[in-house]
Amino acid sequence: MTKLPKDNGEQTQESLQLVLARVSSELVDVAELIERLEPLLSNGRSTEFLASPDHMRVMQGIDLAVQKTRGLAGFIDGIGGHIDTEHLVDITTALNLVTLEDMKRRLQASVDAEPSADVYQKASGDLEFF
Repeated sequence: MTKLPKDNGEQTQESLQLVLARVSSELVDVAELIERLEPLLSNGRSTEFLASPDHMRVMQGIDLAVQKTRGLAGFIDGIGGHIDTEHLVDITTALNLVTLEDMKRRLQASVDAEPSADVYQKASGDLEFF
């Protein structure tokens, strides 16, 4: 990855194309996390529960959230694919708005890290207070 120091020497710039690719990857990860909620809500409980209009609205809302998240990821990929690799941005301020440290690390640089959806699946039974 190309990082060039800014004039003040403190901040760095990197390819907008690569930044958008990492954001898209995070959105796909979010969609996978949301998809994993669906089986919890449709695990064959009573037929009354499955026939409930409120339950159906929740299931449709989850499906819509997944579709929108995947759609945004595809949109960002589409934009990123047409951006000149020489177009550089400083993401320092934007990173300061991200509160999840593992996401911040993945957005900050091309880190070879498992998507959080995979990490949480493997950590079944572990408890993390936040």
